[in-house]
Amino acid sequence: MLSRGKHRNPRRGACFMELASFLAGERWSDRPSCTHPLLAHLARLVNDCTSDRARPRLAPLIPSVIGLTSKDPRWNHEIALLTALRALPVVAEETQRALAVGVLSVDRMLAETDGREPGTLRPATAEALDAVPHAARWAREFIAHGVIGPVRYHPGPVILDFAVPGIATACVTDADDRLRRLLTDAIRMCEDLATAERGPADVDRLADLRPEQWLLVVSPAAAR
Repeated sequence: MLSRGKHRNPRRGACFMELASFLAGERWSDRPSCTHPLLAHLARLVNDCTSDRARPRLAPLIPSVIGLTSKDPRWNHEIALLTALRALPVVAEETQRALAVGVLSVDRMLAETDGREPGTLRPATAEALDAVPHAARWAREFIAHGVIGPVRYHPGPVILDFAVPGIATACVTDADDRLRRLLTDAIRMCEDLATAERGPADVDRLADLRPEQWLLVVSPAAAR
């Protein structure tokens, strides 16, 4: 049922976020307003980078992203950092360098909300960078030399664009499982952020997605 890319209408198939837009009662789109933009970007990338055989396993997660949004900038920071840290150990070396720069940048953005001193790292960030010392050293030198100019846009989308395809093409035997766990954990993290922000009573989840909810609306994906 789920397939890669954008679709003009549900009869041509659907990606993860397009089906979310339908279930939320929004206009057919892979960028519905019911989901945080960066979480939606992660879902689109995971959908597209997952193999055809494993992609149907993503469908039960779709209802969980509906209504999961916020204007709190911390969501961008947390989603980007989680994704980068998951990718860092397995991606190719050149991708590790880019992600290490992203990790250092986003961790620094979180220092104030964490109550940390500037220049200090979260333990998980420090541990991940220690595991890739060459990439970490390169990233620190890159930042120290002032190569990065004024930040006009949040680096989250670019970090995800490196990280998710990097996981999908990594020399591991469980790339699909890693991608699904990443999306699952990002959703759970955003649920926790939403609960802290709005309270548990306001974080409503839909029931599990059932096949009969889509079979009359969305054409099944072609067999591969």
